Amino acid sequence: MSEYFAHETAVIDEGCEIGDGTKIWHFCHIMPNSIIGKNCNLGQNVVVSPNVILGNNVKVQNNVSIYSGVVCEDDVFLGPSMVFTNVINPRSAIVRRGEYQKTLVKKGASIGANATIVCGNNIGEYAFIGAGAVVTKEVKPYALVVGNPSKQIGWISEYGHRLKFDKDGVATCLESKEKYKLSNNTVVKIG
Repeated sequence: MSEYFAHETAVIDEGCEIGDGTKIWHFCHIMPNSIIGKNCNLGQNVVVSPNVILGNNVKVQNNVSIYSGVVCEDDVFLGPSMVFTNVINPRSAIVRRGEYQKTLVKKGASIGANATIVCGNNIGEYAFIGAGAVVTKEVKPYALVVGNPSKQIGWISEYGHRLKFDKDGVATCLESKEKYKLSNNTVVKIG
């Protein structure tokens, strides 16, 4: 049996999996068939809908609802009050439960406060979505995107620093000293 912390006001439905070391804070609701990995932290007033998958070490800040169709890989950061959607054309009088679209947030990506991710648009590894951005299309790995609708304004390292590429298309992270290569509008870490 896994050992995790859940505040007394949290509601955890039967049929969920919660990994060791995870912390679930005030007024959270974890719905059936959701999977939450090890060492996650779910801030106050977080809702995890049925069939959502969160990898290990996912940090979910206050007031985030993670709807069915969303998968977050390891080390994802979801900022305060950011929003996922799961239906492209919701209508109150029309049931669209069978039309939930998938959204995959890849390893290490960060989504800033009050950002909105329109369903069906995946977020690449270590991408950084600025606060308040509205994502309406796929986001490449290591991309830095801002605005409404979001647009890419640069590239970012795994440590969250803006990358500045030299004439050979190589950049070094200021903090980690890891190197990245830009080629054909794609960034890869090279060491």
